[in-house]
Amino acid sequence: MEDLKLAMDDHMQQMSDLIEKLSSELRTGFKPACDNFIGFFHAIDWKQEPWLLLLLSLHFVLLLTTILSRRHVNFQMCLFLLALTGVYLAERLNSFLGNHWNNFAGQNYFDPHGLFLSVLWSGPLLLVSIIILVNTLFSLCQLIVKWKRAELRHRAQLARNKED
Repeated sequence: MEDLKLAMDDHMQQMSDLIEKLSSELRTGFKPACDNFIGFFHAIDWKQEPWLLLLLSLHFVLLLTTILSRRHVNFQMCLFLLALTGVYLAERLNSFLGNHWNNFAGQNYFDPHGLFLSVLWSGPLLLVSIIILVNTLFSLCQLIVKWKRAELRHRAQLARNKED
């Protein structure tokens, strides 16, 4: 019995150490990411690039459309496919915009790795896709519950009819 208690105490101490290390790594781990994001945000000249504001407005309208159409599953599936198609075509879009940036932008934001386009194009589209996916799963769960209730009512009605 004493060995079991000793083993449990040792295990609890190890778990406590792991949680402390994890929490300290998380606290220090998010700081560089936040600093990088703030640096990225400040590197963009928002006043001189109206097309960026238009792009952000497009994403906002898409998000609003997604939220307002949450009861229309077929429309949401079309939006889902459209958003994922936009993510799929991001690499081609990045190379096209990288070749023609001087027609609409003050500087070339389109690096060969596609970081800029990933953050401002694919990121919001993936967020909208995740919202649609979660909404669809929630709707499916509601439909399964509704279907099961109808099945139980039908069985109860059949049982009552048998008794009569």
